[in-house]
Amino acid sequence: MLTTLVMTVIGPDRTGLVDSLARTVADQGGNWLESRMCHLGGQFAGLIQVEIDPAQALSLREHLTLLSESGLQVSIQDGGDATPASQSLVMIDLVGQDRPGLLRAITAVLAQHNLNIEELDSERSAAPQGGGTLFKANVTISVPANADLDTIGDDLEQIAADLLVDISLVPGPSA
Repeated sequence: MLTTLVMTVIGPDRTGLVDSLARTVADQGGNWLESRMCHLGGQFAGLIQVEIDPAQALSLREHLTLLSESGLQVSIQDGGDATPASQSLVMIDLVGQDRPGLLRAITAVLAQHNLNIEELDSERSAAPQGGGTLFKANVTISVPANADLDTIGDDLEQIAADLLVDISLVPGPSA
């Protein structure tokens, strides 16, 4: 039986950084399962999930900590369970004028309904024709089978009206 590890990695961005991570994982017998990585504020930031034979996990941890000599910070956690099968995924797209607290208002509604955020991507960009700055977010949430999507949608629409943003809810495939 293999064990799953989840790593967070952050440090000064440089050419070959992902290659050094991938090589370290492969050299220790690990299998790279999935990842999310980006260049953010001049830094490289990443989340990586790997699986490895439990007998090799300690060696992988030791080799990954050696990367800290190059300024890379690596934190390693044991992997957890996936989203329960009784839940489905719903995508939320948000676009509106950027302002402090916008994302907080949306996440408050999600928390009120006990919904878990599986993935969140956000960015700021210039609005067309000098219309200020737009905030855009794509959120994937896991929704329990007994949740009322109509009520969730109504609550998000109320927030959207208050904040003058566009929000759309799109049911996705089951998790």
